[in-house]
Amino acid sequence: MFLEAALYALSGFFMKFSDDALDEKNNTILGVASGILCVAGIGYLAVNFQDAATIFLAILLGTLLSAKVDKLGHLVTLIIFLVILFIWGIPTIGFISLALCTIAAWLDEVGNDRESLKGKKIVETFFKYRFSLKIMVLILAVLGGLKVIYPLQVPGINFFQPVTFIYFMLFDLAYELAGLKFNSIYEGLYNIYRIIS
Repeated sequence: MFLEAALYALSGFFMKFSDDALDEKNNTILGVASGILCVAGIGYLAVNFQDAATIFLAILLGTLLSAKVDKLGHLVTLIIFLVILFIWGIPTIGFISLALCTIAAWLDEVGNDRESLKGKKIVETFFKYRFSLKIMVLILAVLGGLKVIYPLQVPGINFFQPVTFIYFMLFDLAYELAGLKFNSIYEGLYNIYRIIS
């Protein structure tokens, strides 16, 4: 339980750090290095836990569908993630659960970059903080909790463990923290590099 929570948080942090290193600083080495740390975490989670496999495959597919895999660093980490899944496999996941989470992830990616939504405070905030996937994970986690009381089976849908929503929020909070602290961490790493080189 602690390991899952830590890996979700670390994966979220390194995913955002990698994105910003690649997109804002055009630093491929740092972007790929932090991306590999992210992929190690999500790879372990996806191989070992059904809910994580659904969430992280959905994020991958949503990102691909929105054409956001657009830098060498993104491609390298994508390939490493797919190799991990190919070698170690993933648990059985529900196709409908994956499709719903993928649509939510895609909406978040597309809405986050939509210029026409800028200035529309509620909608802009909704997509800035990527609430579509959060809501979908919450729904699947609540239904998973209700399944304990009311045995419910829907073909193609694997409901999440209720704790998965908490794990996903840790992922998301760490992702946001990395975005807030990126410049100061980047400058600190850059200064260390200058001192030792």
